[in-house]
Amino acid sequence: MDTNYSLNSLFSLEGKTALVTGGSSGLGLIMAKAFIQNGVKVVISSRRREKCDLALTELRKYGDCEAVIADVTVSADRSRLLEEVEQHLGGLSILVNNAGANWGAPLAEYPDEGFEKVISTNLNAVFALTRDAVPLLKKSAATDNPSRIVNIGSMDGLHVPVVQRVPTFAYSASKAALHHLTRALAVELGPEHITVNAVAPGFFESRMTDYIFEHYLEDIQADCPLRRIGQAEEIAGVAIYLVSRAGNYTNGAVIPVDGGTNVSKGIKPWDER
Repeated sequence: MDTNYSLNSLFSLEGKTALVTGGSSGLGLIMAKAFIQNGVKVVISSRRREKCDLALTELRKYGDCEAVIADVTVSADRSRLLEEVEQHLGGLSILVNNAGANWGAPLAEYPDEGFEKVISTNLNAVFALTRDAVPLLKKSAATDNPSRIVNIGSMDGLHVPVVQRVPTFAYSASKAALHHLTRALAVELGPEHITVNAVAPGFFESRMTDYIFEHYLEDIQADCPLRRIGQAEEIAGVAIYLVSRAGNYTNGAVIPVDGGTNVSKGIKPWDER
């Protein structure tokens, strides 16, 4: 059998369509740009119009992209988002659940509303949007080219984070739950020719990490076996792999992209200032 192992064949994304939630900034913007540069038609979503407009200005330099203003925690917004995705793209072969929230506070001061907000965004909304997107994803799915769901988890769902000093109970719990939801959905949707995987990033530059980089960057680098934070191409490469032919048989995986931080012992205790 003459098998083509060329990079152009293994990692081609031509003809695919993608929705990237939280795609107007941070890791979502990185992944959206990587997809567009490789021939994918993309819709990004975000709660803020001004952020979407800025992102579109950048993304449309490389290819076809639309933006939808939507809050994925709101049922009506999710329904409208998927309707507009179908209008813009005609179908959907890639769903990236990237929109997320965080809340940090000491245990005695951790508010119910903070915990609920984080779980609602990072877990509940991912489940609901995925459930409702399945009919669209099934239309694009094939045995030799499955549709893809990529959930953006976190290394904090693999270990207890300590470097940033402030406990993030809801975030860590939500990402650990998201990793296991990924596995459950992989079993459920595999027979429908839809793969479900998660990426567990470490520290990358984003709005969520601005504060801790300003105050604790040296500690973060020291806590990582590679002694540095992640670079944009390193998250883009994993995303491209998971949605390309090379990733056709990867299903139910949680892939850390953190330089090994999730397996390091952690240098700083909670209460060390």
